[in-house]
Amino acid sequence: MMRKKSVSASKASLVLFLCQMISALEVPLDSKLLEELSQPPTITQQSPKDYIVDPRENIVIQCEAKGKPPPSFSWTRNGTHFDIDKDAQVTMKPNSGTLVINIMNGGKAEAYEGVYQCTARNERGAAISNNIVIRPSRSPLWTKEKLEPNQVREGDSLVLHCRPPVGLPPPIIFWMDNAFQRLPQSERVSQGLNGDLYFSNVQPEDTREDYICYARFNHTQTIQQKQPISVKVFSMDSLNDTIAANLSDTDIYGAKPVTERQPVLLTPTGSTSTKVELRGNVLLLECIAAGLPTPVIRWIKEGGELPANRTFFENFKKTLKIIDVSEADSGNYKCIARNILGSAHHVISVTVKAAPYWITAPRNLVLSPGEDGTLICRANGNPKPNISWLANGVPIAIAPEDPSRKVDGDTIIFSHVQERSSAVYQCNASNEYGYLLANAFVNVLAEPPRILTSANKLYQVISDSPALLDCAYFGSPKPEIEWFKGVKGSILRGNEYIFHDNGTLEIPVAQKDSTGTYTCVARNELGKIQNEVQLEVKDPTMIIKQPEYKVVQRYGQVSFECIIKHDSTLLPTVIWLKDNDELPDDERFLVGKDNLTIMNVTDRDDGTYTCIVNTTLDSVSASAVLTVVAAPPTPAIIYARPNPPFDLELTGQLERSVELSWIPGDENNSPITNFVIEYEDGLHEPGVWHYQTEVPGTQTTVQLKLSPYVNYSFRVIAVNEIGRSQPSEPSEQYLTKSASPDENPSNVQGIGSEPDNLVITWESLKGFQSNGPGLQYKVSWRQKDVDDEWTSVIVANVSKYIVSGTPTFVPYEIKVQALNDLGYAPEPSEVIGHSGEDLPMVAPGNVQVHVVNSTLAKVHWDPVPLKTVRGHLQGYKVYYWKVQSLSRRSRRHVEKKILTFRGNKTFGMLPGLEPYSSYKLNVRVVNGKGEGPASPDKVFKTPEGVPSSPSFLKITNPTLDSLTLEWGSPTHPNGVLTSYILKFQPINNTHELGPLVEIRIPANESSLILKNLNYSTRYKFYFNAQTSVGSGSQITEEAVTIMDEVQPLYPRIRNVTTAAAETYANISWEYEGPDHANFYVEYGVAGSKEDWKKEIVNGSRSFFVLKGLTPGTAYKVRVGAEGLSGFRSSEDVFETGPAMASRQVDIATQGWFIGLMCAVALLILILLIVCFIRRNKGGKYPVKEKEDAHADPEIQPMKEDDGTFGEYSDAEDHKPLKKGSRTPSDRTVKKEDSDDSLVDYGEGVNGQFNEDGSFIGQYSGKKEKEPAEGNESSEAPSPVNAMNSFV
Repeated sequence: MMRKKSVSASKASLVLFLCQMISALEVPLDSKLLEELSQPPTITQQSPKDYIVDPRENIVIQCEAKGKPPPSFSWTRNGTHFDIDKDAQVTMKPNSGTLVINIMNGGKAEAYEGVYQCTARNERGAAISNNIVIRPSRSPLWTKEKLEPNQVREGDSLVLHCRPPVGLPPPIIFWMDNAFQRLPQSERVSQGLNGDLYFSNVQPEDTREDYICYARFNHTQTIQQKQPISVKVFSMDSLNDTIAANLSDTDIYGAKPVTERQPVLLTPTGSTSTKVELRGNVLLLECIAAGLPTPVIRWIKEGGELPANRTFFENFKKTLKIIDVSEADSGNYKCIARNILGSAHHVISVTVKAAPYWITAPRNLVLSPGEDGTLICRANGNPKPNISWLANGVPIAIAPEDPSRKVDGDTIIFSHVQERSSAVYQCNASNEYGYLLANAFVNVLAEPPRILTSANKLYQVISDSPALLDCAYFGSPKPEIEWFKGVKGSILRGNEYIFHDNGTLEIPVAQKDSTGTYTCVARNELGKIQNEVQLEVKDPTMIIKQPEYKVVQRYGQVSFECIIKHDSTLLPTVIWLKDNDELPDDERFLVGKDNLTIMNVTDRDDGTYTCIVNTTLDSVSASAVLTVVAAPPTPAIIYARPNPPFDLELTGQLERSVELSWIPGDENNSPITNFVIEYEDGLHEPGVWHYQTEVPGTQTTVQLKLSPYVNYSFRVIAVNEIGRSQPSEPSEQYLTKSASPDENPSNVQGIGSEPDNLVITWESLKGFQSNGPGLQYKVSWRQKDVDDEWTSVIVANVSKYIVSGTPTFVPYEIKVQALNDLGYAPEPSEVIGHSGEDLPMVAPGNVQVHVVNSTLAKVHWDPVPLKTVRGHLQGYKVYYWKVQSLSRRSRRHVEKKILTFRGNKTFGMLPGLEPYSSYKLNVRVVNGKGEGPASPDKVFKTPEGVPSSPSFLKITNPTLDSLTLEWGSPTHPNGVLTSYILKFQPINNTHELGPLVEIRIPANESSLILKNLNYSTRYKFYFNAQTSVGSGSQITEEAVTIMDEVQPLYPRIRNVTTAAAETYANISWEYEGPDHANFYVEYGVAGSKEDWKKEIVNGSRSFFVLKGLTPGTAYKVRVGAEGLSGFRSSEDVFETGPAMASRQVDIATQGWFIGLMCAVALLILILLIVCFIRRNKGGKYPVKEKEDAHADPEIQPMKEDDGTFGEYSDAEDHKPLKKGSRTPSDRTVKKEDSDDSLVDYGEGVNGQFNEDGSFIGQYSGKKEKEPAEGNESSEAPSPVNAMNSFV
């Protein structure tokens, strides 16, 4: 009995000792504290125990640790020290123990296979990593083997063996065909766990020659392929046919049909087998059976049930899968294969073993000098693991002795430790299936108390609720904690307080008198420290008027009240919910300060409404139910605007606010949605009403913010869905007191207008912003970055002040402050302005031009010094102009072009240059004042480009087998012409093109006779010019060789000529053909693919004026006749003149010319009178014949010989007019009658025309054409035409 008592007593003392150990010191997770305390090393990251690496990549073996001071690292390999300094391929990362083995730069992974272990060490101990086994992955090739074809009878079973190469890690197996398509699997055909392909019974469709087994090695991302396996299935029908062909009629033959067979297990073989699996792994059991029909597999556990939630069936129930197995899953598992003929079964005896696993892993221990403690290491496994200890990585049996340490199996007991007892201990639990290794340090610290809670921390709680005041602390030995209230209060004791082990003081029921200062004191034998915190106890939030149950008619209005009371120092927020969810997003729901109003209630609004009031410390709520009922029938309702509100009253007048209340007028059957409040300032703007604010229609009072020095009157307007009411009568006036300004002017700027001034501008305060009489502004300025005092002036109510005598373009600090008779506005903010700019002083230097191509150049320059800009740098301008064309060697005035490049850019592109030309350019810097001096002119030349199209192409003199081509050189040769290219091809009646012929013509030629053409054939011609760069745009024309050697058939238009000015051109032509032809003119930009523009010619004139042309542009033109399909002239090309700075004086508007013309007209009138008198005296006047001979009796010809007007004489009364002395009725001039044109009136294409086409040249002595009668053109007539019309 005594012995039993003694044992019991020793056990009790051990339990008491362990309880003391458990209460050992814990280090709070305070980052600042952790940085200051010494700590042995702790392994934080390491590579896995079994580490398979890719042999093609660098090997990284991780080992990270923390400690104070930071630990150093070392490694062992295969149990011996690994000197990384002697191996050039191995490096250790800085401030880390991680190894990097360089395989990609010449190393071989196989050379570094082995067992590695990392040690992290500082002055307080050493921690070690697991044993890390490094093995490179392997993906070997398939061994070569000779595969015989598999010939199988239909219905028999078959196994196709895969036998993949042994890899590391093992490969993933799958079967595919030659097309890389997975082979279909089913209850009849499936893949086993070993990778073989099992056929429970074969069918004819299984015949194929490409059963291929693939092994995928994931670690190296490679796939190996076995040689294809051939399977041929013989059916009974084909076998019978073969037998019949080899036997006589008298023989008995005939193979049996496919025989059904009962199940037989293909794998596993025999009736029983065993399997060992480790705890926590996945257990896979497999049964695959042969048979016909295909057997069905079922699984059971003898003497128990399959574990629920962890059991799964795979591979058509041929595989039983149990995850996270434990020792309880050991036992006999039976698979049963069954079909209609019988069954087969197999029993697998499963034993679950276990690698070591933790029951209690050792934990870090922090002790004070003289304290006791324990490290406990408990693990389990099957078989039971062996526990061994190490100290700082050395077996504890050979480690340096520590008198405070005693090892008792899986426990180390520490007694009266000292600072030198600090170390890292390793516990190793191992059995035949693995091991566990854990590091746990013993850290002996002597530290005075520290309080980690912030000083003067404020705690706020609601009255009658608990208050928790923190006092997080640390010290070694563990400090004692005491609490005091007030500065000189006594220590807190008693049942009204709870003292927690972590230092927290709890007041279970805090009252208002609990408010105050509380002091926490922590002390141990090394020192003492205290900290104060503040406690505030607030009044609870209450709903003093809760929402009530409501019944409301449909389309009516309902309101729920929620009036609250709360602590004045807390800010509440009120939230309304419907059926515990947010209110619908509907403008009918109006949330006020103390209520919720629902307008135009519908059935959907039925439900429970909850008012929730939240503060930072508490929350209360109250609910009420709304029931919506149908409204009784009502007579027709008349809706109208509401009546104006009335009885406006001002109350609670303060300097900056007033409360306005009113009584709503009749809403006239449409609920008032809101009220609009307007005000009038009778002091500054009498009679003008301004918008003040608006409130919901349920609100009849509003607190209005006011401004000083305003004589307020208010009025209210009611609004419903119909519209706005008339304004109410104004309220009484309320004059607010004056005050100093609240704000300063806005948009203050400082920009100089001259090089020696600074113009300060601002936006003045408006209206009542002045807050009082005598509004003025204090303008202050001083030069920036100069130690100078402010200069200030006070100006009247203006918005600008000019400071004179300033340096050019220097920064100034500027501020403008408002003031009135009562004082100044708040101190204004400063802005930066600049005094006036002046023109830049210097030009950009080092101007360089790089010609990119024939139309583009890039110019570079050096930026000018910013000091010489004397203003805000806006950019650079590049002036450039064409000096001359290198092909024509002609100079003409061309307007300079300007390109602006913003900012401090030092290069730019010059587009749109003309090829093969000489240009000049200069660069100037630009600021806000203007441009600086130009850089010296830089000359550059553009290279050759492709030419424009030839100026015209005419085809004349058609014969049976030849055509004559004439052309003009390109308007813009863009270089030296090397040749012309002529291409032509015949066109048949269906507009199909024949073979294309190409001819190269020297550049100095301007005409060509094409011979050996087909007669009566239409040809299409393509004509373009060439330079050394390439071919230009082409011009096209069509012409027809004649059928026989006669004059060309009418109609035809020829000799199209142009006389071009700056923006218009006079087009004339010759026409041969039937009378009364209606002409049109088509034109377009030469070389452009745009559609032709068409202009209709009034009457049958043989000239037309094209207006609105672009100066300096080449145009193509042709003339056609309406109603004659495809009848047009050949194309002509002309170029308008360049834009001129001033126009030539119009001679027809000069006074002397008008006088001369009047004199000529008077002279002609006298001649007519004389002729009339002579005619009456001299003979007969055969009117009938003359009218027959003249389609237009008003037109009289001039004689060819002397140019005088023709007279009717006796000798010629019955004679026809001379040939060529009349104009045909179609107003055209035939070839044999006249060869002149409008150009004949002047000097060819150089003749001058007005912009409207009228001729302004002098008489040239040539025969003049008669104008067409009935010309309805709006063009101003030329003097010659006017004179002919007069005749």
